[in-house]
Amino acid sequence: MKDSFKMRLEQIQTFENQLLSLKNEKVDLGNGIFERYKNPILTAEHTPYFWRYDLNPETNPFLMERFGINATFNSGAIKWKGKYILAVRVEGVDRKSFFAIAESPNGIDNFRFWDYPITMPETEIPDGNVYDMRLVEHEDGWIYGFFCTERKDLNAKKGDESSAVAQCGIARTKDLIEWHRLPDLKTPSPQQRNVVLHPEFVNGKYALYTRPQDGFIEAGAGGGIGLGFCDLMENPIIEKEFIVDEKRYHTVYEVKNGQGPAPLKTKEGWLHLAHGVRNTAAGLRYVLYVFMTDLTDLTKVIHKPAGYFIAPQNDERVGDVSNVIFANGWILDDDGTVFIYYASSDTRMHVATSSIERLIDYCKNTLEDGFRSAKSVQNLNQIISSNKEYLASI
Repeated sequence: MKDSFKMRLEQIQTFENQLLSLKNEKVDLGNGIFERYKNPILTAEHTPYFWRYDLNPETNPFLMERFGINATFNSGAIKWKGKYILAVRVEGVDRKSFFAIAESPNGIDNFRFWDYPITMPETEIPDGNVYDMRLVEHEDGWIYGFFCTERKDLNAKKGDESSAVAQCGIARTKDLIEWHRLPDLKTPSPQQRNVVLHPEFVNGKYALYTRPQDGFIEAGAGGGIGLGFCDLMENPIIEKEFIVDEKRYHTVYEVKNGQGPAPLKTKEGWLHLAHGVRNTAAGLRYVLYVFMTDLTDLTKVIHKPAGYFIAPQNDERVGDVSNVIFANGWILDDDGTVFIYYASSDTRMHVATSSIERLIDYCKNTLEDGFRSAKSVQNLNQIISSNKEYLASI
């Protein structure tokens, strides 16, 4: 038995080393806006084997998994001490999520988890589940983690074990190891998801992007990407939410939409990455889209290309919750490269790369949604006519 245990352990270790050292490659051609990469950057198998297995042959003679991992997805991102850092949502086979840090030397492969997951302190009302952290290095000197904290709905009917209440949990850190939990965010909305901290003070206040919701899943009369302000993170209260980008009929964000990571500051305006949800015969479809807001008036959308930016394709469409792309992390590097970290189908993590110049060009010069089929044809005809004239001139 001990020989078979040792052999299986060596196989597990060899597989992990090969997986973690695998080089990633760009997918050929692409659309000119961004590049996809061939391999996911994180899967359940990327989690350390010493998380999943009891390595003592006396207590685990068959070397079985004792703590199964189901998925690694929806990761916040930050460049820190020269490393590309992801705060990953790790979900166990018990359906509970927790956060763990993974780092890479180049942002596209060789992501490795730190030895221990994040030990997130709880508030006086314990979290049932925590997930989807946005990492933001704020100008106040702290690194903040804004995440969804889910708790059972105590007002649910007897026998209803699925109804829940979602709110925004907040923690901050200086080293990504020791986290200081702050009170949950209070807003006028019954429930909150996808809350993101703006990286700069606005008129001396903290600015937060919100997604007001009437219920745990349904946006209801709420919805859209909101914006609110609070004085202190130690007592985070938003008195009023302003809708920056609303959901709209027959678009990729008709059912609901929410801010992804914190926006990137550019010379042209604040660049936003968001997710949009629409209904289909096969269920809800999640995609990503981008827009820009004014540098001084954060509520003013100045550019918004029509349709989606990234949508699930090929193997990305298959997973625990199929046909979903979600992002809550991106990194702007010093050379202008933008690393976009997105999850597919609530299962695995991917990276796409672009540049700040290309993303600005995409926002400014891609036609906006006309909200009617006739307007789409008019826009297409305009492009075709212009191209014919150009081709005839060369």
